[in-house]
Amino acid sequence: MKFSVNGQEVFAATGGKPFDPTLPLLVFIHGAGMDHSVWQQQARYFAHHGYAVLAVDLPAHGRSKGAPLDNIAKQADWIVDTIVSVGASSASLVGHSMGALAALDAASRHSNQVDILALLGVGGEMPVHPDLLDAAAANDHKAIDIIADWAHGRRAHRGGNISPGIWLINVGTRLLESARPGILGTDLAAADAYKRALDAAANVKCPTLCLLGAQDKMTPIRAALPLVEAISNVKKVVLPDTGHMMMAEAPGATLNALIDFLDVEVTI
Repeated sequence: MKFSVNGQEVFAATGGKPFDPTLPLLVFIHGAGMDHSVWQQQARYFAHHGYAVLAVDLPAHGRSKGAPLDNIAKQADWIVDTIVSVGASSASLVGHSMGALAALDAASRHSNQVDILALLGVGGEMPVHPDLLDAAAANDHKAIDIIADWAHGRRAHRGGNISPGIWLINVGTRLLESARPGILGTDLAAADAYKRALDAAANVKCPTLCLLGAQDKMTPIRAALPLVEAISNVKKVVLPDTGHMMMAEAPGATLNALIDFLDVEVTI
């Protein structure tokens, strides 16, 4: 689905069903250097179970046009502008990694427009090593190699995907390679610079899920605990044998956690 936000063309996947603005809106927000495709299974389920789904490509990512948004606050405001652009008054937000920070900031500063919040692979701070920042800024493939390695848990490194021939490390590498030059560096710098997550969390009023990977090396559980403690109405779920890319590593468990939290009634 293509539509306009702030005069720029935006693409969002709708989960295999035509977008219906009369249904409750559920917006999925991807992480650094990625796009809507990371939400394939989760977006499809909710689109077929009572939600209007937008798995967005942030500006300059995937099929969306425009310039990249170089800080988390801009991304948060853009999410709210997206909600308004499709004629909705509010939405539930599901964000991963950098996208989780943007969703958190949106819920903190635009509380009337965020109904439910799900934060995946998130921390109270998300610092990025200077060497990784430098490599990403220089479009050095080393940055992609590091992320593909660190973003996946031990099981993903061994292979054994339920779909024969699919190796998650390679899938993640190809996705990051598809990003436009400079995008990964801009995104990582935005996540690294965001230092108000705990303050934002204290202002969140809506029910919130923090979905964490037990083997997440990029946003380890210890980094998420202060955030969990700062949110008043929060549920913490830890997925075993799972790293940072939980949507791909454990798609069923990730989906089940979201279903349980959003209390979706199965209609099929």
